[in-house]
Amino acid sequence: MKKKIYMAGCGGMLGEAFYNVFSFNYELKCTDIDVNEAWLSKLDFRNMEEYFKDVDCFKPDYLFHIGAYTDLEYCETNQNDAYNTNSKSVENAVIISNKLNIPIIYISTAGIFDGSKNTFDESDLPNPTSCYAKSKYQGELFVQKNSSKHLICRAGWMMGGGPNKDKKFIQKVIKQIKDGKKELFIVNDKAGTPTYTYDFANNLKLLLENNIWGLFNMVCSGFISRFDVAKELLSILNLEKEIKINEVDSNYWKKEYFVSRPDSECLINKKLNKLKMNIMRDWKVCLKEYISSNYKDYLT
Repeated sequence: MKKKIYMAGCGGMLGEAFYNVFSFNYELKCTDIDVNEAWLSKLDFRNMEEYFKDVDCFKPDYLFHIGAYTDLEYCETNQNDAYNTNSKSVENAVIISNKLNIPIIYISTAGIFDGSKNTFDESDLPNPTSCYAKSKYQGELFVQKNSSKHLICRAGWMMGGGPNKDKKFIQKVIKQIKDGKKELFIVNDKAGTPTYTYDFANNLKLLLENNIWGLFNMVCSGFISRFDVAKELLSILNLEKEIKINEVDSNYWKKEYFVSRPDSECLINKKLNKLKMNIMRDWKVCLKEYISSNYKDYLT
């Protein structure tokens, strides 16, 4: 008999990868406030009573708490909503998992670090600076302190979801290309580690199936800037001669992206490496796979 996983907040780019990776070997129930797939049912995990009722009815072996508001500007200007969604709902999930005596899997972020170092591993103490980062770290801490059995995985700059679900950097650049822009203005003063949603889901699955618990950084290899990503993207699309990239600093986009980002969000998968369970690939390999799988017809 297949084990069962309840996936809450599964309608986004990471949830799509989780569904596709885990659906072969597990019985899933996937919910979200935005029902944008046939395999999703509606649930607002901020509603404790409904959340508990739905999970309890499914009788899962694991509870995945995936969803969050990740737009920094939205979180900063809607702080109550951000904390209810990114922190309070996590408390709900921990209480539910403890009541049902099942492990909780929580997704955290590299954004909880302040950028005061070039790289961060699991031994470094987070120091979140934005509302988004603080709300996510609050959730992470609650899981660590109150869950009897948990797996916390920190992602970096997320890649995945395709044109319909990707709200991150890749889709924003590709949209400019689709709109006919011949010049791009890309920041070069922030560093990070990309994270391909499918690598992330597969590596988490590896830990789960080996009964490994705790806190893990889980990012692709490569410490890069947004400019590096844009340059590689144009190369993959064979557009490097047609479109010019201008390097700019973060002040160029200050009006649109007014929330300060850490200078570095580069994570090291120290614990995965120690366990010899790091199957996250090079970011360039993942970017090429992502683009070829999702954008073949989008730009034509």
